[in-house]
Amino acid sequence: MTTSTLKPAKGAGARKSTLGSVAKAASTLLIKTGGSSHRGKALAIPILSKTMKALAGQPAQMGVLLETYGAAIEKSRLTGQLVRIIVDVDPRGKSKFKEVEVTPAPTPDPITGESKDNLQEALEAARGRGRARIADILSDGDMLSADEFARLIGTSRVTVNAKRQSHQVLGLEGAKRGFRFPEWQVDAEGKPFASLPALFDRLGGNPWAVYRLLVQHHPELNGQTGREALARGRSAEVIEVAESVLRAAS
Repeated sequence: MTTSTLKPAKGAGARKSTLGSVAKAASTLLIKTGGSSHRGKALAIPILSKTMKALAGQPAQMGVLLETYGAAIEKSRLTGQLVRIIVDVDPRGKSKFKEVEVTPAPTPDPITGESKDNLQEALEAARGRGRARIADILSDGDMLSADEFARLIGTSRVTVNAKRQSHQVLGLEGAKRGFRFPEWQVDAEGKPFASLPALFDRLGGNPWAVYRLLVQHHPELNGQTGREALARGRSAEVIEVAESVLRAAS
């Protein structure tokens, strides 16, 4: 059985911290064992003087704590799991040691090497950033409601939604604001870009993929955005860019 003894430390070495400054500690916790295989051996742990004063009247509880800690180490080695020790200390210094709990260790993802818990947190954070970005985009002044867009192109809300479903107009959906329609998808004659159905076809019918293509600058279009090129009648070139995006993704 392991026993613990409180013993003053000797020598100036015990007074130096790892930073080389003079520490306020001048005590050593001496741990002895009564086991036959380690008889005569002891473990000396330097501690602060104030810690020594706090522990001086608790040798029995210190022994229980060390035994519990040692058992946790051994159990973790045997099971390969995380082990938790819970210690409750009251104002009088009395302690209660709850049973050692075994909890599953985080399983690393085979690709990223991160634990599944960390990976899930990262994915959720990315989703949160994506939702916030969508909300920002849909709140821009050039994003119109179905009624506003219907008035812009001289038709009804019902017709606008029908055109959205048939990919004749670009409508973007948000979590709270419903569908929003970019004002800039209308040409000089007040009609939606005629090449929108072809772009939807090339990009798998994904409205956000079409949106990205139209707002991003492309070297193939001499640095113009997709919507700028469409407004200048370069529909065939924009469709070629969409086809190159599709090839790159496949």
